[in-house]
Amino acid sequence: MQLRADLLRRLEEGEFRDVFPGEHDLVAEYQVSRHTVRESLRQLRAEGLITAQRGRVSRFTTGRPLEQAVGAPYSLFRSVEEVGAVQRSVVRALDRRADGVIAVRMGLEESTPLVYLERLRLADEEPLAVDRVWLPADIAGPLLDVDFTRTSLYDELERHCGTRITGGWERIRAVVPGPPERLLLDCPPTTALFAIDRLGRDAGNRLIEWRQTLVRADRFAVAAAFSDSDYRLGAPAPAL
Repeated sequence: MQLRADLLRRLEEGEFRDVFPGEHDLVAEYQVSRHTVRESLRQLRAEGLITAQRGRVSRFTTGRPLEQAVGAPYSLFRSVEEVGAVQRSVVRALDRRADGVIAVRMGLEESTPLVYLERLRLADEEPLAVDRVWLPADIAGPLLDVDFTRTSLYDELERHCGTRITGGWERIRAVVPGPPERLLLDCPPTTALFAIDRLGRDAGNRLIEWRQTLVRADRFAVAAAFSDSDYRLGAPAPAL
């Protein structure tokens, strides 16, 4: 416990931003047994604070799980940046397509063209989430020419399309990842995911976003404020 606490202290002081010391280095530095070092590292990995892969140097992740405040629109891009990590996205798809099921959820005709964006979201080059978004093409068409590697969808939506998300609803639930998601997000065997479904509206009350996000539960947390007279997680989501 003392070793783990001191390692966390040094992390918070910015000492391990690039490389985390190996087992032998820690044994020599702290003059403790290898078993003590391994147990400390095991706890840090279980909490999602450190990663270690075969053939790669161990390193800290973003330090603490990202935290989403309930009751307000949030941006995963900004959440990553706020904890001092570097956000990068690998764009897996960005195209124009029709999806009858999604269109109906947005109150549109089944044949309505949609802009579809799928990204693998990284924090300090570590997999964090898979993000899939659908938007009406008549609004979001200009986004087809945007490079989403290091930018926020909401920023680009406002910049190029003149609109932004001001409200809506979302559902957050825990899911067990399947083999494709586990491989894509580099999930340890015991790590679950949060599945986040979001329907977003603009200031004119138009439904302009349907989003499905799978985020590693060891790197993401949900927070709510409360008092002795109020505790509200939000309104019930509409039936899908």
